[in-house]
Amino acid sequence: MSAPADPSAPPTTAEAPRRRGPARRLAVPAGVLAATVAAFAYVGTVDPNEPGHYPACPLLAHAGIWCPGCGGLRSAHAVWHGELATALQANALAVAGYALFAVGWLVWVVCAARGRPVRFSPSRAHAWAAGVVLACFSVARNMPQGGWLHP
Repeated sequence: MSAPADPSAPPTTAEAPRRRGPARRLAVPAGVLAATVAAFAYVGTVDPNEPGHYPACPLLAHAGIWCPGCGGLRSAHAVWHGELATALQANALAVAGYALFAVGWLVWVVCAARGRPVRFSPSRAHAWAAGVVLACFSVARNMPQGGWLHP
């Protein structure tokens, strides 16, 4: 039989999130949300469609190739203004990334509110799949038939 746990002992790693209050558990997700909203607000205010506000993509400037991130700021600007069709036309992959971030953030908040740790451990297959998606998107938007994927 094991001895009862000492209540004055510091909590173990597994117990620590449950002992903190809900406001303290939600502080980091709230900070991440505030930083994300601030970044979107900045991009929503400073129009990336006007030249001179943001640096040009080096790959596009030097090689003439659209990278997977080209149009991401224009897409964020359009999302901030509620123009989903424009955002998808600027960079559909970025819009999918924004949605994936939102879902991940919501899962994080629910887990934090319940006092449970977030468990996300992507495998190598996940990393390879993400790389393949980025590569296919890059190739498709640089093909003559992929003109509709250009920002």
